[in-house]
Amino acid sequence: MTDPEQIPDFDLPAHPEGRLRSSDLRGRPTVLYFYPKDSTSGCTVEAIEFTALHSRFRELGVGIVGVSRDSLSSHEKFARKYAIPFPLLADTESALCRACDVIREKSLYGRRYLGIDRSTFFFDAEGRLREAWRNVKPRGHAQAVLERVMATRMAP
Repeated sequence: MTDPEQIPDFDLPAHPEGRLRSSDLRGRPTVLYFYPKDSTSGCTVEAIEFTALHSRFRELGVGIVGVSRDSLSSHEKFARKYAIPFPLLADTESALCRACDVIREKSLYGRRYLGIDRSTFFFDAEGRLREAWRNVKPRGHAQAVLERVMATRMAP
């Protein structure tokens, strides 16, 4: 498992932007979080917690972007239902997921499949990786990310 040193290049469908490119994030620190599936229990908890802290991240000048392999229409419903104020990328071909090495073999009821390992990356304004979280537990994760971002921003 290797973490990306730089924010990978991407150009993906996004809700509500229509499309979002890695170049759109230049000049602004960004939290890029990967989650398995819209409207599932853990993913909903994580999205709600990032939503609750969105204004705090924004005050620090930090953007949040969620990524899953769900469709744009799925993201639209998810964002509308939970008033998610930040972009959700539809990585339906798994290109960004592969670039960030978040695809893992999983098992559910004895069935093996490839799915997203819940992961979060914090990139600085130049697109350099500052922190990575792997195999994330949703509850409390957004607060932990915010605390790390604040500590990083206060460091000399």
